[in-house]
Amino acid sequence: MIKTEKTQEKVVLVGVESFDNNQTFEASMTELASLAETAGAVVTTVFTQKKERLDGKYLVGIGKLQEIKDNLEADEADMVIFNEKLTPRQNVNLEGFLGVKVIDRMQLILDIFALRARSHVGMLQVELAQLKYLLPRLSGSKGLELSRQAGGIGSRGAGESQLETDRRHIRHRLEIIEAQLKKAEKVQENSRQKRNNSSVFKLGLIGYTNAGKSSVFNALTQKIQYEQDELFATLDATTKDFSLQDEFTVTLTDTVGFIQDLPTELVQAFKSTLEESNNVDLLLHVIDASDPNHKIHEDVVESIMKDLGMSDIPVLTVYNKLDLAEHFAPTILPSVQISIKSEAGVQQLRQAIIAKITELFVPFALDLPYAAAYHLPMLRKIALLETVVAEDETETYHVSGSISEREKWRLVEDGLCRVSH
Repeated sequence: MIKTEKTQEKVVLVGVESFDNNQTFEASMTELASLAETAGAVVTTVFTQKKERLDGKYLVGIGKLQEIKDNLEADEADMVIFNEKLTPRQNVNLEGFLGVKVIDRMQLILDIFALRARSHVGMLQVELAQLKYLLPRLSGSKGLELSRQAGGIGSRGAGESQLETDRRHIRHRLEIIEAQLKKAEKVQENSRQKRNNSSVFKLGLIGYTNAGKSSVFNALTQKIQYEQDELFATLDATTKDFSLQDEFTVTLTDTVGFIQDLPTELVQAFKSTLEESNNVDLLLHVIDASDPNHKIHEDVVESIMKDLGMSDIPVLTVYNKLDLAEHFAPTILPSVQISIKSEAGVQQLRQAIIAKITELFVPFALDLPYAAAYHLPMLRKIALLETVVAEDETETYHVSGSISEREKWRLVEDGLCRVSH
C-alpha cells in the first residue's frame, strides 16, 4: 500500500433526515464531523435536508444541491462528504454537478482505517475493503477516477495507481490480498486455538470507537497500548495476560472499535480480527459514560455483536469516563461505572471482573491436609480462592472458592473435594 501524507482539506458535510433515521440523525451528523476531523479535514459548512424519499439522481433536491454548490464557491471548499451511502451513479452525478470531489461516510471511514492501519495484516485488510468498495465505482466513471488523482481524503490506503487500474487488474489484486490474508488467518487461528486449548480464562474488550478500550487494556495489563482521544485509535487485535487475583491469570484481548453504519466491506475484511473477541469467556463492553449518545452506541455494539454471533457470550458492562460525565444514568444494569484513569477505578473494575467470573464458575470447598499443601499453588492458578484458613489442631487447610466447569475435574480426579452445584 502506498502511504500519502495527511493533508488538511476544507470540506462540506451533507446529510438527509428521513423517517428511518430521524432518531439517530443528529448524533450521526455530529459523528460525521468528528470522522472528517479525524481524517484531517476542516469542516466549513453542514447542510441537512428532510426528505421522505431520497433523490435517486442526487440524493438531495436540486434546490439544496444548488445551495451547496454556491457555498462551495464562496468557501473555496475542496470536497463534499455525504452522510448516506452513495451509489456509483449518484457519486458521478454529484461530482459532475458540484465540480469537486464527493465521497460518502463509508469511504471516509475506510480512509481513516487506512490512516490507522499499522500492521501488515491490518493494511491488507483495509486495502481489501477499499478495493471492494471502489470496484463498482471505477466502471464507466471517468470523472470519479479523475477526481481521485488529486489524492487526499478518500484516496488514501490503496494509492492512486490502484485506483487508476481497470477492473480486471483490481480483481487480480483482490485475489492476491485474499490469498495473503488466508495465510495470515491460519497463523492467527493456530494462536487462537492454542489459547482456546489452554485453561486460562479469556477476557475480550468490545465497544464503540473511542470509548476507552485501549485505556482499560493498558490499566489492567500494565502494557503500553496506543491510546488517544480519537476515532479508531486501535485496529489490530492485541492479547496480553495478567494476574487478576493472586496467581489466577487471565488473558485480555483488545480489538477494533465499532461505529454506526460500519461499512459491510470493513466487517468482512476485518472478520478474522473481530472474531478474536468471539472466542473469549467474558466480554467487557466498554461504554463512554460522558457521551450523551451512549445509548445509541450501546445499541450499535449489541447489533454488531449479534451479527458476529457473539450474543451468547457473557458480558460485563463497563461505563468508563465517569469523571467527565454530567448527570449520568446507566441504561444497562447491572453494570460497573468507573474512570479507568484513577487507581480506584482500576481496582473497582478488577473486583467487578472477579465477581462476574465467580458467577460463571461453580463453588467448591475442601479440607486440605498440611501434607497435601503442595496443591495450593495449583489451586491459586486455576481457581478464584475466597478463603484459605489453616487449622493447626487438625493440621488442615480449609479452602473455599470457585472454579470453571472445564477445570473442576482436577479437583474431583485428585479426590480433593466435592464441588457444589
